[in-house]
Amino acid sequence: MSFKKLVVLCALAAIAFVGCGHSASMPAAHVADAGHKHDGWWCDEHGIPEEVCARCNTKLVANFKAKGDWCKEHDRPDSQCFVCHPEKEAEFAAQYEAKYGKQPPKPANDDDERRGDQKS
Repeated sequence: MSFKKLVVLCALAAIAFVGCGHSASMPAAHVADAGHKHDGWWCDEHGIPEEVCARCNTKLVANFKAKGDWCKEHDRPDSQCFVCHPEKEAEFAAQYEAKYGKQPPKPANDDDERRGDQKS
């Protein structure tokens, strides 16, 4: 259990360091508004914190692209591409678990995309 807490704390520290340039308030430009609220801490639709969700907040896209953090194939930050990097989903889930003490809801859209993008 102690090792798990250490991993969670390291993941949170890394995300805090990377995300320190982002505003804590949510800008108004959103892409995924249909049936999705953007007023909480967590983006249930994409499985990451709202403040770094470039798929919901188009104002973040340029920043990710400028850092070279972009998956052209799936049109999202590479650091948030669960299709190419399934391990990233676990890293973001650890943040949710640290905050709420339970597993996050599964991102619905990403599950569908993973099935469609798998290569035989």
